[in-house]
Amino acid sequence: MNSEKPPFTPADEGVLARRGLASAEAVRQLSTMAHPPGFARLDRPCTAGDGLVVLESARVDELLRAHAAAAGAGRVTVFVPASGAATRMFKDLLAALASGRALEPDEVRAAAAAGDGEARALLAWVEGLPRFAFRDALAAVLRARGLDLDTVRANGPWRALLEGCLEPAGLDHARLPKALLEFHREDAAVRTAFEEQLAEAAPLARDESGLCRLHFTVSPEHRALFETLLARARAERERGGALRYEVGFSEQHPATDTIAADPAGGPFRGPAGELVFRPAGHGALLRNLGELGADLVFLKNIDNVAVARLREPTSRWSAALVALAAELAGRAGALAARLHSAAGDGAVEEARAFLRDELGERQLPSSREALLGLLERPLRVCGMVRNTGEPGGGPFWVRGEGGPVTRQVVESVQVDPASPEQLAILRSATHFNPVFLACSLRDRHGRPWELDRFTDPDAVLVTRKSAFGRDLLALERPGLWNGAMARWNTIFVEVPLEVFNPVKTVLDLLRPEHQA
Repeated sequence: MNSEKPPFTPADEGVLARRGLASAEAVRQLSTMAHPPGFARLDRPCTAGDGLVVLESARVDELLRAHAAAAGAGRVTVFVPASGAATRMFKDLLAALASGRALEPDEVRAAAAAGDGEARALLAWVEGLPRFAFRDALAAVLRARGLDLDTVRANGPWRALLEGCLEPAGLDHARLPKALLEFHREDAAVRTAFEEQLAEAAPLARDESGLCRLHFTVSPEHRALFETLLARARAERERGGALRYEVGFSEQHPATDTIAADPAGGPFRGPAGELVFRPAGHGALLRNLGELGADLVFLKNIDNVAVARLREPTSRWSAALVALAAELAGRAGALAARLHSAAGDGAVEEARAFLRDELGERQLPSSREALLGLLERPLRVCGMVRNTGEPGGGPFWVRGEGGPVTRQVVESVQVDPASPEQLAILRSATHFNPVFLACSLRDRHGRPWELDRFTDPDAVLVTRKSAFGRDLLALERPGLWNGAMARWNTIFVEVPLEVFNPVKTVLDLLRPEHQA
């Protein structure tokens, strides 16, 4: 990008202003894409006793009692990003549909036997159809077309099944948010991922009056569907008055979109010369999180739900993490108050001990001002499960540029693929990030933290995409639980694998944790 010539015309400036994006920030984004920051510098993985806490059962029980008090006082909110489409869940099935073939059973079985991955996925999906929660809904779609689901399953062609499930004239599963897909069937009840989140939130966030608070980030085009489903869920769950839901919805702000860059320099422009913007990844939701103004927030992914009989570990550990976040934030606030007071004799050493022993700080300052800088920050307690080979991030000690070594959640894409040393550290991780974390978002005076102050602006991702038949550079903001929280006080806690029940492909719904 030519820094001597302003990259934006007066018309561009108007577009930026209407989107709420300052021109200086847009210039910074273009500069970042032209000169991307380096990779994260892993020092070592966080392991039990070295950056990762393993709680004894008695300690968990103690935290559960503390959680009851915090939840009863109305301090707890559940925050769930829920705008993601289910498209990736059906990647192999969409490829089979796009082939244009009729997909006769014998043809698919032969291809599967020969090692064709898409054919294997289609075969497993068809064989598992009776066990999917959406089976009856698909049968109704086929019935309206004069077809019987069981007959088509047995005799083919299977293209009719895919069309009924994936296309807009059918169930439209390929375009709906994952939150609105029917995940579980127990007895006569069929529940979406959204409804299962409501069920899981009840023991975690219900206050003494019965009010349970949740917030979902959604896409604008699907918001009405969420509101309709919420009304239906309320009619079922609020019967009797012992439980009431306060559910908020928000959308990703246009101001958090990032400007696209031309690989040759300057902003990328569409056919009419217009600026092009792109959603900036889940890190853009930091603004939604901050605008809640909430006290204690539990954050998890929309697809990480289990059937009712397997919810106990999630209920137990989410409550324990919330209580631990409340406890540690309270102690940090009390120490900060003493440091601000002239009468705080001994507070410096107590603050140093707390930062070292409870928050895991390894490089401790001696001055009150520096200690206050470490204490007066938002806090997160991140549950980590034993590494089972799942793709994604994990807990690591990361060496800053000329700064301290800190605990961070690091994704594999943040690690230099050309460095054998860094890759070896990545592979040596003992734990994995299931996105199961409790956050304390208010200071000791009850005021919400300004979360933007505690991000790592260099923890961005620059990728090459295409639009209008041309390459462009796209910028993702620091990930919500990665760089967006990089300068929070962070505690990693081992949690059991039973709390991690993701649905990455539709076939995951056939796993025991999603079957009655």
